[in-house]
Amino acid sequence: MSDPAPPSDPVADRLAIADVLARYCRGIDRCDADELRRVFAPDAVIDYGDGPSLRDAAIGQLLPALRAMRLTQHSITNCLVEIDGDRARAETYCTALHILGPPGEEIELVVGGRYLDAFARRSQTWQIVERFYVMDWNRQQPATMQTSGGLFDTLLRRGTRWPDDPLYRWRQAR
Repeated sequence: MSDPAPPSDPVADRLAIADVLARYCRGIDRCDADELRRVFAPDAVIDYGDGPSLRDAAIGQLLPALRAMRLTQHSITNCLVEIDGDRARAETYCTALHILGPPGEEIELVVGGRYLDAFARRSQTWQIVERFYVMDWNRQQPATMQTSGGLFDTLLRRGTRWPDDPLYRWRQAR
């Protein structure tokens, strides 16, 4: 007979769920498929508003679209989590910047919305098993991002996609 699972710690569970959400932002902004596969359970159903897809199909559709953009940056804020044993639900606010379009004609698309996520803890690891995205607002304007001139000439380290982003070299150096 196996030992029962240790009792759940609600604070540790909330921190673990917050970590999953932050890893999602890293995975989506770096276009890191491995990170996204760690965030979502293999049988996860993901629906960004265009219909449900299973995890691998959703990642396969998302990454080419994101790689076509110069950059994205997803920021999560308010997160309400309800935990019930090895299951949880979370509503998480997100603001995402997207720089897209051909050079010289780029636009900034900023989208505000919420992730409605169902989580499951399997083998002591929390993962998203169901995601529904709700868009609340958006804004589009010509891109104003500068990367040269003045102070910008001294800031030589720039964010990019997997595997070229400085994050991956930094993690390997530790």
